Amino acid sequence: MKSAIFAAATAALATGVAGQVVKRQSGSLPVVSTQGNAFYANGERFYIRGLAYQPGGAADAADPLLDMDALSRDIENFQTLGINVLRIYTVDNSANHDEAMQMLDEAGIYLALDVNTPDASLRRDSLDALHASYNDEYLQSVFATVDAFAGYNNLLLFFSGNEVINEPSNTNAAPYIKAVTRDIKRYIAAQSDRTVPVGYSAADVSENVYPSAVYFACGDDETARSDFFAFNDYSWCDPSSFTQSGWDAKVDLYSNYSLPIFLSEFGCIKGERQWEEIASLYSSDMTGVYSGGLVYEYTEEGSGYGLVTVSSSGDVETNPDFDALVSAYEQTPVPSGDGGARETANQVPECPAETENWEVSPDNMLPEIPQPAVRYINNGAGDGPGLGVNTQNTGTPSDTDADLSNGSTSTDTSDDPDSASSGSSSSSSSDSSSSPSSSSNSDSSDSEEGAASSLNIGMGGLVASLVAVGALLL
Repeated sequence: MKSAIFAAATAALATGVAGQVVKRQSGSLPVVSTQGNAFYANGERFYIRGLAYQPGGAADAADPLLDMDALSRDIENFQTLGINVLRIYTVDNSANHDEAMQMLDEAGIYLALDVNTPDASLRRDSLDALHASYNDEYLQSVFATVDAFAGYNNLLLFFSGNEVINEPSNTNAAPYIKAVTRDIKRYIAAQSDRTVPVGYSAADVSENVYPSAVYFACGDDETARSDFFAFNDYSWCDPSSFTQSGWDAKVDLYSNYSLPIFLSEFGCIKGERQWEEIASLYSSDMTGVYSGGLVYEYTEEGSGYGLVTVSSSGDVETNPDFDALVSAYEQTPVPSGDGGARETANQVPECPAETENWEVSPDNMLPEIPQPAVRYINNGAGDGPGLGVNTQNTGTPSDTDADLSNGSTSTDTSDDPDSASSGSSSSSSSDSSSSPSSSSNSDSSDSEEGAASSLNIGMGGLVASLVAVGALLL
């Protein structure tokens, strides 16, 4: 039997309420959608050739789309690089972004946007903290971000989370991440006249990145399934190769995966970055499975990953790996044709079995949406709270117990014909020196201040992933 909460959320989709998402601009870029295991724009395969953009770093928690002088300055370098996607980790959902999004559109650039902020995000330091942080005030902030950006034609996708699971011991966050994805997709279906792909950006933790990919693609309820899967991969460290890096094994591992896959961050700094991986990423070796990736990162924030250094006066100096990336992209044009992608999706996979490193029940039990948040799906989120409002210990959490013992399976709404689905910290890495060493990107908190690490995977870790999933077939 459906719960009253799920029934109310379903009713919102069935009644055709007036959407709160307003079309913000009339840009020239076509809307991008998913089909099979790839992205498409106007019927043509869309490859992500992008860049992470967080001037000031994650600790600054500023919205880079509100600094028009800096954005205008940086767009010139974006065009020199030839990128088509910008990833931004934090935005102010109380502000208007028309000017910035128009500037990006005119430069041929889409936005890949994280919906969370350092203060409005899931807490993973304990199960009780995780449960408390999944509350109505948190979802109001998330939905307000959807309102602020879903109307832009060059909004590519939403990340429902970034590296929330960052070690083998906190996989219990997975159902909450999946619930956030479900809630965003329901909100988009009820409040927007366009679909926006929604998915997760994972840390490349060897023990659980593949089970994570399977988990976010499994289940009977399409609304709860991700529209894509991405992970932050720092395993190719120049000088290397397609086989030496282990990327060939990863392509094999995901060859039958049902969703589009791309690298939400890449760019190991163990050696001098010559970006040799660019040639492989956009070659026929990978394009049948991968849809490109996002280089980490544009500005130097003290960790050595910056393509440029910005002085206190705002002057920009390009670093050697900027020029190397320009050269790598020039030598590797955007692939033509479908690149070997499947136009129809593979069969939805079974949910992964519970193991020592994947402490998630295969019954796909999810927390119900917090009762007060149903009104946002019905009526819209209202004004965004902006930055600096901490939702992690406020608001009304889900009625579901923290351990999900009384949760709802994802099939609770899938059998209703009126239920519309939207198209939408310590490191356990074996080689932590090749990934960002600070807690720069994670939008989940181990405390109110937050902590996380980007992680990477070696060949030994890849084998561990294969063993963990056993004979699971996609």
